[in-house]
Amino acid sequence: MRAIILAGGKGTRLLPYTTIFPKPLMPLGEKPILGIIVRQLCYFGFTDITLAIGYLAELLMAYFGDGKQYGVHITYSREEQPLGTAGPLSLIQPPETPFLVMNGDVLTTLDYKAMREHHIASGAMATVGTYFRKVKVNLGTVQVDENGRVVDYIEKPQYEYLASIGIYIFSPTVMEYIPANQYLDLPDLIRMLVLDGHEVRIYKDVDYWLDIGRLDDYEIAQADFERMRHILLPSESNQSGSR
Repeated sequence: MRAIILAGGKGTRLLPYTTIFPKPLMPLGEKPILGIIVRQLCYFGFTDITLAIGYLAELLMAYFGDGKQYGVHITYSREEQPLGTAGPLSLIQPPETPFLVMNGDVLTTLDYKAMREHHIASGAMATVGTYFRKVKVNLGTVQVDENGRVVDYIEKPQYEYLASIGIYIFSPTVMEYIPANQYLDLPDLIRMLVLDGHEVRIYKDVDYWLDIGRLDDYEIAQADFERMRHILLPSESNQSGSR
């Protein structure tokens, strides 16, 4: 099974760390976040992995090599100019079967194989991984009518919303919507598919997910990884001593 990992961003929200490290090499415990993702993908049967790289690409290539030490085959697609999150897919040999696309900076317990199977069974062109997030507003919020009269006052409310987790399954025909070597983001690609009448589904069977794009989330990820290591790396007991 094929997976494409987007690992070319500059990670500006994690400065100054990402001045010398590409964000996917930021460590959790003794492993980089991308190393954890690669091990997870291998565990769930994704053995053909392409890293879409750009910023500090040489460090990623030197660290992961051909992927043999992880039990996978890793190839690289390097963008010479920023192409967004969907644009880099135009530089990759079009997959022949449904494939996974994901960001290289997420920590999750997602069963990638189950998500792909869900996508195939649904007949959709695209499946978006989602997660319910709760956000607490630490302020009193005021609701008003069109005349500015207060109709409700809610002290420190908590809201729940369905968030994209930066993990997608696409059918091969999606490549027709990605122009060669042009900037395009994945949300824009999804909107194009919806507006064109294609079936786009969600997958929400995700127990844990965290985007490690900000410093405070990175600190949370450090603690969560140590606490949930046996869940996040279920095959680790069979990989002792591996890199």
